[in-house]
Amino acid sequence: MARSEDPVRPASGGVSNTVDLVALHESIADLLAGQGDWRRAYQHLRSALDLAHAGSLRDSLTASYNRRYLDQRLHGLLGDRHGRAGVAIALIDLDLFKNVNDTFGHMVGDVVLRRVAELLQEGLPADGFCARYGGEEFALVLPDVDARGALLIAEATRARVADHPWSQLRPGLAVTISVGIAHETQPGPGQRQLVHADTLLYAAKRAGRNAVAYQGRESVQIVRHRQ
Repeated sequence: MARSEDPVRPASGGVSNTVDLVALHESIADLLAGQGDWRRAYQHLRSALDLAHAGSLRDSLTASYNRRYLDQRLHGLLGDRHGRAGVAIALIDLDLFKNVNDTFGHMVGDVVLRRVAELLQEGLPADGFCARYGGEEFALVLPDVDARGALLIAEATRARVADHPWSQLRPGLAVTISVGIAHETQPGPGQRQLVHADTLLYAAKRAGRNAVAYQGRESVQIVRHRQ
């Protein structure tokens, strides 16, 4: 039986193990504090804080999930498909975001990123989630959704961002997104599907932005915003 002073070694297993270790360190700290051993209680609280920081799964700016969470979830989802519908990954990029920062300032740019993250998380299926992929890019992961359902979600997301009253934040401000959506029904490496979604994302941008690109039966298809 391990003594309280024994080091607590992390086990493999990802998110749940990190959470369990944080809780364990906190429990040991409470026990030691109750015994008046404040020095060792503090050490365990520091360990809990360090683990919580290192194991953070949320983006600090947008409060959406971060790349670490995305990688961990994709490893499980794409390695063993659940449901016959498959999994869709939509990579999303804010169009001409540098212009937003240059024209309205980085503080407004940060507000835009936070609001876009909120809009992306609306209307997702129960097991779907949004993660900040990096910079002004986000990823939507849609498990157990067929290709048509994924396209409908992506297009609704694009429209929701485009139709948002951005000018209420700053007169003249407008924000749109481009989306590349890759759907797979067979198990495979997550990186491959991400690369496919990224290729489709840039197809949407080349088509004029504010658009969704997906792989049709024979060629890439674009759903464009109609003026």
